[in-house]
Amino acid sequence: MSDGPFLIHGMTLAFAWFLLLNAAVSLLVVLASSRLTKRPGPGSPGLWLALRLSPAAVSITFVALVFLPSYWRYEPREFVEGFDVTLTALAGLAVVIAGAAVARGVTAWRRAEQRTQDWMRAGRPLALADTSMKAYAIDTDAPLMALVGMLRPRLLITRPVLEALTDEELSASVAHELGHWHAWDNLKRLAMRAAPDLLSASGAARALERRWAAAAEHVADLSAGDSGDARCALASALVKVARLTPRSPSVGEPISALIDGGDITARVQRLLDDAPAGGRGPVRWLAFLVPAAVLAIGYSPLLRVVHSVTEVLVNGLP
Repeated sequence: MSDGPFLIHGMTLAFAWFLLLNAAVSLLVVLASSRLTKRPGPGSPGLWLALRLSPAAVSITFVALVFLPSYWRYEPREFVEGFDVTLTALAGLAVVIAGAAVARGVTAWRRAEQRTQDWMRAGRPLALADTSMKAYAIDTDAPLMALVGMLRPRLLITRPVLEALTDEELSASVAHELGHWHAWDNLKRLAMRAAPDLLSASGAARALERRWAAAAEHVADLSAGDSGDARCALASALVKVARLTPRSPSVGEPISALIDGGDITARVQRLLDDAPAGGRGPVRWLAFLVPAAVLAIGYSPLLRVVHSVTEVLVNGLP
């Protein structure tokens, strides 16, 4: 017997599971974000990013690592159920959501590339003592300092910014952009834009993206250095560039600008008042290791449970 119907039925169930779990997690994120986004302070960029990407991440991970192995192990190949209309409709909607996510990601990437090409037409190589990253001075009246690109990032600085900043302010600003580079912030922006989820259509998604952008700016600000002089220099640069800049690029594009998210007053105040925050690496690793260990121990029984639940859902669909 051909495995064609078996595979097609499995993919239909996989997309249906993706949609149902995506919807459930999206609803939980909307409820949680309504409280969390009202808290004062920038918060942790990792928290906002995790919340924003959790519907897509949870549903994709579940389908790939739990449902598909469960289906492959326990679903009999000799008999494949017919294609229920409701099940097929759920799978079709999931495909539409995935296609829309791809379109959003491609659009954001192309817009960023087009914007970069427009800037680069007036650019010339710029030698910076603080980094080996390729940098360009852009001969245009529009004030801008931005990190563009993901795998091969470039630093673009327009003439008004170069003329306005002192050497110390320029050095601190470059360190700020290097902070975005080391954190892969442009890639994170693109991931949020291209996340296949129902959350993207909600105001909660935009609120989470704004909070992430603000928190990411605060973290990048700390890359200016531990010394008070370096932080003061960056604070001064932020004020100068903010006065020159009418608006910043959208947080939906994979571009990290110096003035790009968060309240400038709050950023300056934090630079002048706060000491750099200590790392919390071990705590973050425990948050991933504990669930992973639990999943590994109960993985085989989980596959059987998921197969049984799938059978109940399929038989119960109208």
